[in-house]
Amino acid sequence: MDTEAQHVERDRSSEPLEITSEGEEDRSRSSLLSRGIEAVAAWLPGGRITLSLLLCMAFLLAFTVFVMQPFQIPSGSMETTLRVGDRVLVNKLAYRFGAEPERGDVVVFDGSGYFGEADYIKRVVGVGGDHVVCCDSKGRIEVNGQSVDERSLLHAGDAASEVPFDIEVPQGTLFLLGDHRSDSRDSRDYLGAPGGGFVPVDHVIGKALWIAWPTGHWHSLSREDVYARVPATGGGHG
Repeated sequence: MDTEAQHVERDRSSEPLEITSEGEEDRSRSSLLSRGIEAVAAWLPGGRITLSLLLCMAFLLAFTVFVMQPFQIPSGSMETTLRVGDRVLVNKLAYRFGAEPERGDVVVFDGSGYFGEADYIKRVVGVGGDHVVCCDSKGRIEVNGQSVDERSLLHAGDAASEVPFDIEVPQGTLFLLGDHRSDSRDSRDYLGAPGGGFVPVDHVIGKALWIAWPTGHWHSLSREDVYARVPATGGGHG
């Protein structure tokens, strides 16, 4: 035991030397990085100010490409939730780590091959495995046998749908409708087309979180609870 203790003491006595060596390496790397930054700044017109602006722009570009991207609303298909000219912030990581779109989410998706060669923004009404019907005896959409009161979402005066439908949403896809049902081209319009109006989940670009502009219309696009009572099916979403 004494011998083992002595070994431990000798090992500990060597630690400061190792730490000093690593510290010197860190200082050397830091010095090289600092000299590199100084060299780049000296080469750029405007020096450090220009370099700082370029780094900020690079960060913002990376943030926009991979994390949060602004989208401008081009049509009235989501009124009154979203108006023409509104700019929304879309979380591009919302469905990248196992999470999937849920009923009530407002999503931006690539419509190529399904809606058209463009990006669209609609509300998720049905997820994989859902049975979506329009309409019940009171003119409401039914999802998995549960009537949904969408009055807080729909454009004033709009019915849930003037087009009747009775569909099963295939796994891995979404059934998407605009809030301005009388002025929205959405899943209803492509029921007889290839793909049946269902958009693959992997075509979703992200979840719309906030209206960022104009400031007078700024608010959160949090998931609506009007679908909260819809029972889950094979899709596993409530």
